[in-house]
Amino acid sequence: MKKVYANASEALDGVLSDGMLIAAGGFGLCGIPELLLEAIKDSGVKDLSFASNNAGVDDFGIGILLQTKQVKKMISSYVGENAEFMRQYLSGELELEFNPQGTLAERMRAGGAGIPGFYTKTGVGTVIADGKEHKDFNGETYILEEGIFADLAIVKAWKADDTGNLVFRKTARNFNVPAATCGKICVAEVEEIVPRGSLDPDSIHLPGIYVHRIIQGSHEKRIEQRTTRKKEDA
Repeated sequence: MKKVYANASEALDGVLSDGMLIAAGGFGLCGIPELLLEAIKDSGVKDLSFASNNAGVDDFGIGILLQTKQVKKMISSYVGENAEFMRQYLSGELELEFNPQGTLAERMRAGGAGIPGFYTKTGVGTVIADGKEHKDFNGETYILEEGIFADLAIVKAWKADDTGNLVFRKTARNFNVPAATCGKICVAEVEEIVPRGSLDPDSIHLPGIYVHRIIQGSHEKRIEQRTTRKKEDA
């Protein structure tokens, strides 16, 4: 089965539709599938829901889709660094489902494992628990969280082979791996496609069985807040 495509638009051809739920990898600006997000913007699809730790910044990551009003709902942990995200939420233009980071990661992982729901103590006694089923285990109260089953997963990896085996670098692993598993279709953009058999099996973070389409591209690799010391103090 062909998995390698020439560009992001080709890789998303026939996959996108209005109103779909997309799981997107990335943590802050690290590991964002920026090329695929740009192609989604250019496609014009609308009323999208995104499950993602955050929405990038105003002009990068999912932020570019907030600018064009193509996003209806965010399932996220973090609103900071994106003024438009905050503005749309506070003005009632954008629906927001807050999730603690660990809960969001586990909801994605659960969806990828075919688990419809799980109980967690995180969020008990807060607005996170409002409207959710509560249950006691060994004298402790837990709330029921549902697994995320996305129509599409988009992720960004460091290396891949043509079968879709993926290797991520450092912080990029935080949400890309669980996001990739919970989509009915997973499209990955990578920095380098290497020959089949050249990846150490023990170094593969996501098996190719989860990945349906791959593109290789050049990436901007922005840094949200660059913090440095003066040379004389280093």
